[in-house]
Amino acid sequence: MVRRLAMLLTAGALALTAGPILAHHSFAMFDRDNQIDLEGVVQEFRFVNPHTFIYLVVKQDDGNTVTWSLEGQSPAALVRSGWTSKTLKAGDELKMRIAPLRSGAPAGAWAPNQTSFRDGRALDASQSSVGFPDSAELQR
Repeated sequence: MVRRLAMLLTAGALALTAGPILAHHSFAMFDRDNQIDLEGVVQEFRFVNPHTFIYLVVKQDDGNTVTWSLEGQSPAALVRSGWTSKTLKAGDELKMRIAPLRSGAPAGAWAPNQTSFRDGRALDASQSSVGFPDSAELQR
């Protein structure tokens, strides 16, 4: 009887702690309805779990620069489209349509089919654009 109670309590404790591990944040913090276009230079491409990041240095009209922190899909999702940790490198010039943060901070969400090199060379856009309306095509 004691052994069964201990097993039941252990199973309950494991079930309660598993929830946060499996949890995932929503994309509600990004303004998908008012996307913006950015052009800039990759400072860093972080191919890490749970989400990839592009740090993009964007030149402002006054000549100053702002570094945007752009959250993307998981590395596993990008790998299915042929991406690797070396697909983007520091110094690559990109043209992107992003869903900016609702707060106005220089950050947002990016998707492969909303990203190209500035010179028009396309990146693999076969991956779905999680968090983006299907009608939002980046003009290359």
